[in-house]
Amino acid sequence: MHTTDAVTFWDSVHASRPTTIGPRPNVRLTETVTGLPPGDALDLGCGDGGDALWLADQGWHVTAVDISTVAVERLAALAGSRGLDDRVTAVRHDLGEGFPRGEFDLICAHYLHTPFDLDRAAVLRSAAHALRTGGRLLVVDHGSTAPWSWNQDPDVRYPNPREVAEDIGLDSATWRVERADTPRRVATGPNGQTAEVIDHALLIRRIT
Repeated sequence: MHTTDAVTFWDSVHASRPTTIGPRPNVRLTETVTGLPPGDALDLGCGDGGDALWLADQGWHVTAVDISTVAVERLAALAGSRGLDDRVTAVRHDLGEGFPRGEFDLICAHYLHTPFDLDRAAVLRSAAHALRTGGRLLVVDHGSTAPWSWNQDPDVRYPNPREVAEDIGLDSATWRVERADTPRRVATGPNGQTAEVIDHALLIRRIT
């Protein structure tokens, strides 16, 4: 599928959702990052911007990328309205065409699923290489399908965190898996509906 199709699709997904003035961060992010010294962070597929804004509130300098212009423009506006535009840089970026430049102390990829062609393992491998020593890569995937998800394929299979780690194929002498589990939580959809969902959480740390 062509990049223009992906842009149109994701712009439509975000445009169909109401603009949220207070998007919430993902719980897997807050439980991982709380207490860490702030540094430079990269948010892959930033969506409505809840993670990027929360990180900026904690003192992080965040580069937030998304293929959707709608998502990026909304996040930039929210960051400006909160006085966080000096800590949040929102950029439209297609991860299928290349990886953002820079070195980071934290890279997060929450629910980086798409119906379009994307070599996710290559993207996450590039993310691991973009970490500074001691930096963390947090990958949180769907482990179940929420009622409001764009993907309602009953035959979809979500690889578990260990499978994702194996697919990335990192050298254990340089990167260490610090978390690989499948916690449950009650999630809230874009229109306020709730459902219990499963997360696949993978945390990788660069040790050298």
